[in-house]
Amino acid sequence: MTETITLELDAMAHGGEAIGRHAGRAIFVPYAIPGERVRAEITEDHDRYARARLVEVLSPSPARVDPPCPFFGQDKCGGCQWQHIDTAVQARMKGLVTVDQFERVGKFAAPAVFEPIADEVGWEYRNHALFRVTPEGRLGFLAARSHEVYPIDDCLIIHPLLSSLLRSLDMTYPELEWLEMRVGTATGDLMLLLQAKEEESPSLEVDFPLSIVQLRHDDAVAPLIGLDYILERIHEREFRISATSFFQVNSGQAAELVNIVMGALDLQGHEHVLDAYCGVGLFTAFIAEEAAAVTGIEINPPAVVDARHNLAGVDNVAILEGPVEELLSDVTDRLDAVVVDPPRAGLGIEVIDALIDRQPERLVYVSCDPATLARDCRRLVNHGYALEWVQPVDLFPQTYHIENVALLSR
Repeated sequence: MTETITLELDAMAHGGEAIGRHAGRAIFVPYAIPGERVRAEITEDHDRYARARLVEVLSPSPARVDPPCPFFGQDKCGGCQWQHIDTAVQARMKGLVTVDQFERVGKFAAPAVFEPIADEVGWEYRNHALFRVTPEGRLGFLAARSHEVYPIDDCLIIHPLLSSLLRSLDMTYPELEWLEMRVGTATGDLMLLLQAKEEESPSLEVDFPLSIVQLRHDDAVAPLIGLDYILERIHEREFRISATSFFQVNSGQAAELVNIVMGALDLQGHEHVLDAYCGVGLFTAFIAEEAAAVTGIEINPPAVVDARHNLAGVDNVAILEGPVEELLSDVTDRLDAVVVDPPRAGLGIEVIDALIDRQPERLVYVSCDPATLARDCRRLVNHGYALEWVQPVDLFPQTYHIENVALLSR
């Protein structure tokens, strides 16, 4: 028998679920909003907490809106979690979640978390999207909290050029495992990256400019039509992005990230700066314009090739290929400032220890996970750094995901 309870919700969890308390336990309810009174059905029962399915909203929040996407909701597409929340309110909630993570995980009292920078539109922002394949051969996204693929015909958060490409696809390809679409939002460059069970190249026909690339199971990239990269422009500077290179999913807000990082660095022209996890050189390129020297470190070989291409002719930049924890010792010059933009897992202990040993005056930390950011900031503060501020940026409207930039000084 399942248990149905009535809850007053009072907070939002990192993960996108509203939180209430019942019988001394925290209850996590997706598709609900703090301030609401709801009926919910317990679906996962644990000693100290439970998860529940929203059954009925008894007292709705003023921030509740009708989701415009027919694929949004319980047991449907899991790509978005917050379409039921007014877009402007979403950004404020992400700021509150960031504060909560810094207080609970990082043990910071009253952290200086600025007002989040919202995406002004909140829709049609994604410059790439990964589609899975249903057993029937339809494209879709993973369903919420599931490994099942939910088929979709359109997506309201992907760039209009990707929506048009999705609608124009006419495929019969039983061997297809997944398909990724990419677009240069400022250039119009389009790419399909695909992987199939069998690696024999498919029969293809296109009637508009489009690159198609196949990713082999050994990670080798095989261009089938066109080029194996797209071009994007940020602040009028062009970046080459290969098929398997990381780039921020929201190009407009990526430009805002550049502004924040450069403001935090406050370069005077004499500094040597390290850009760790530099990717295709997004931050490196702008740092090079204002610093004496920049060293970038990146582990992904295609991204290293991109970075070196994007910075060709810039004589104060060196790009090193390999793990940050191994290559930091190869950077023998004094480091005045460091930018880190690690994966969701954050910085490893080895990297933090190496940074502490090098003692840069400023450390700018770009993060897509406030919990690991708060954890790592605490470790740095425990070894002589001060957390100056944290700036949330909403790169991912309609989802719970949060980008943050933190400034630490020695």
